Amino acid sequence: MPAEWAKHEATWLTYPKNPDSWPGKIETIYPSYHLFVKTLAEGEQVHINVDDEQMLAHVHRELEAIGTNMGNICLHVIPSNDAWCRDHGPAFLLNRNMADHDRQGVNCHIAKRAIVNWNHNAWGGKYPYELDTQVPVRIHDLMPEMALFEPGIVMEGGSIDVNGCGDLLTTTSCLLNPNRNPQLGQDQIEEYLRGYYGVDNIIWLGDGIVGDDTDGHVDDLSRFVSEDTIITAVEEDMWDENYEPLQKNLKMLNRCRLANGKQPTIVELPMPDVVFYDGQRLPASYANFYIANGKVIFPTYRCLTDNEAAYILEACFPDREVIGIDSTDIIWGLGSFHCLSQQMPIIG
Repeated sequence: MPAEWAKHEATWLTYPKNPDSWPGKIETIYPSYHLFVKTLAEGEQVHINVDDEQMLAHVHRELEAIGTNMGNICLHVIPSNDAWCRDHGPAFLLNRNMADHDRQGVNCHIAKRAIVNWNHNAWGGKYPYELDTQVPVRIHDLMPEMALFEPGIVMEGGSIDVNGCGDLLTTTSCLLNPNRNPQLGQDQIEEYLRGYYGVDNIIWLGDGIVGDDTDGHVDDLSRFVSEDTIITAVEEDMWDENYEPLQKNLKMLNRCRLANGKQPTIVELPMPDVVFYDGQRLPASYANFYIANGKVIFPTYRCLTDNEAAYILEACFPDREVIGIDSTDIIWGLGSFHCLSQQMPIIG
């Protein structure tokens, strides 16, 4: 699996429409969501899953009305339960060795790309998922030239992050949670990670942030920003609930080693001000950014640390434009731009 900063052919999204994910305020998310799509379409194709032809026409009108490059927008009727394409969508792989053989019996040696169809159980059975779990196969139907791998275990895209050089970040709180794959231990989970993401070295972190219903997805915590650099969220207020778990993760990162034996450079990223809605603390984090072609799109939360986060990300990505988009309403759905998107790497 290439790093997210490797050139994309496209980004895949699933259009948000489930009012249960944004109770009482789903209409407020669309200005920021549409701006996200418009920004992506400036540099790559954007594939968007919609439920039916009526929704397809509606989305086309909405995006066209704000001046989106519609030549880069591809709408597909692929029904879903929710919008979180990072988790219910496929993982895309590139074939590093055209002589490789597919463990599933497909002629992988002629496929330049592959789709991994992990099982999806809505983060431990928390929500309906009968349509979401079909999304990767439906996408493969559109691109049958890709190999299809089906490991048969639960895994979510937001639970891992890779640098394309053999290293993978994840958390014990998510991947070892009994609501995912209770029959598997850590060693067995690592075998799947190595086998289906093409990695050699797995860096385990601990707990996630408060309000995260995914049981600790790493894309709210720590991300690779280069082959040897990891950016990680830290909470400066020692009385905040996130202070201790984020400090523990920071210590783990400072002790870890990469596949090449070297210690990674660790960059600290502040947490935003606490975001509450309807009495619930939300999992607001700047780490949920998305690396697009030529851009880094990160969530903002109408607070002073938005600017600080932008400066830090600009230093990490000097060759990309860093763009903040308001996620204060989107985060009521308990995810942001990285959770909503999945990159499809370009061949070659």
